[in-house]
Amino acid sequence: METIALRMYGKMDLRLEKFELPEIKEDEILAEIISDTSCPSTYKEIVQGPDHPRVPKDVDKNPVIVGHEMAGVILKVGSKWKGKYEEGQKFTIQPALLYERGPVGVLSAPGYSYKYLGGLATKVVIPNEVMEQDCLLIYEGDAFYKASLIEPLSCVIGAVNAQYHTRENSYEHIMGIKRGGKTAILGGAGPMGLAFLAYLIYGPQNPSLLVITDIDDAKLQRAMKAFPKEEVNKKGIDIRFVNPTRDQSYKEIKYDDIFILYPSPKLVEEADSLLARDGCLNFFAGPTDHNFIACVNFYKVHYDKHHFVATSGGNADDMKIALDLIQRGVIDPSPMITHIGGLNVARDVLLNFPNISGGKKLIYTHIRFPLSEIEDFERLSVEGPEELKDIYRDLAQIVKDNNGWWCKEAEEYLLKRGEKIDV
Repeated sequence: METIALRMYGKMDLRLEKFELPEIKEDEILAEIISDTSCPSTYKEIVQGPDHPRVPKDVDKNPVIVGHEMAGVILKVGSKWKGKYEEGQKFTIQPALLYERGPVGVLSAPGYSYKYLGGLATKVVIPNEVMEQDCLLIYEGDAFYKASLIEPLSCVIGAVNAQYHTRENSYEHIMGIKRGGKTAILGGAGPMGLAFLAYLIYGPQNPSLLVITDIDDAKLQRAMKAFPKEEVNKKGIDIRFVNPTRDQSYKEIKYDDIFILYPSPKLVEEADSLLARDGCLNFFAGPTDHNFIACVNFYKVHYDKHHFVATSGGNADDMKIALDLIQRGVIDPSPMITHIGGLNVARDVLLNFPNISGGKKLIYTHIRFPLSEIEDFERLSVEGPEELKDIYRDLAQIVKDNNGWWCKEAEEYLLKRGEKIDV
């Protein structure tokens, strides 16, 4: 079975290649990937190459397929898994497998560690350990891109679940955010910030005050469009969008829960100063600097019971919660997507990740299509490549009819009209 995939051979060394997949074993599954969304963790992976804990040391000789926010269709099921999985089922994968050292000698994860499994490919072989750990999840929702966004939402759910508070004169830890408390998301109007907002507003753990700060006005405007104040207020939540370069009023509040979404020592120190008694700070933004240091007031850790946690990814249970919320339409992750493109642009997207503004970049693996900003469709219908003008025109109208967000109808149209990928 032939596949086309983006493989990593070393630091910043990505190659789009066509090659043969092996025949599946009785405990494996052959699958087709339809969509994969960009993640900062993948950029960190390619920057570090074999120095990354999830990447094999011999990646130069045994390259791995990158991308872990994937969705697709099962093509063939090995005999061991017949009865649990069926051909034609849609799926997504929880990449955070649960053993210390996997069979390839690293902290194994799809999209980091496997020669034949990653999201930026047309076809893949899913190994036994993914199914053994119940990390191959059947998706019954209405669009592949939403299934790709289940994994990032699960990371948010994991972060919220990791928060904790205490009772006076008790060692009991009360897990989760403080219900009805005050929550701040600092540096939080990007795509993961939107996922935090969605879960904190429509999920089971709700604050009474929700403050989002960001120095990027365009991101704040997008967040305000996705979560209008009047709608959020109906949920009993006072939501405030703040640009700290102009408005410092948010610093007059003490917060029960703070999530830091940008790796800045200054932001950590600011969050530390804003914690209420028994407050919990979650350093969600993973730095690439191994010597990242910030000052913390340990007087308040001792006397005001300040707590500090950090989370990276979610687990299978978090993923199942995200799957349920998205499948049932309780949470619509569509505002996280700002760009779409084909597998032909995935390499450039990842290598230039810090320099491309906006939210999630959605890659459809079976087509060739330029990386295109959704808000730019109308202009591209006039100024874009001649052979794509009609596609941009139609996509612009479909998206306009959906409040400006990417949607199932747009996905189906692009998959039908897009040029098939080849190398």
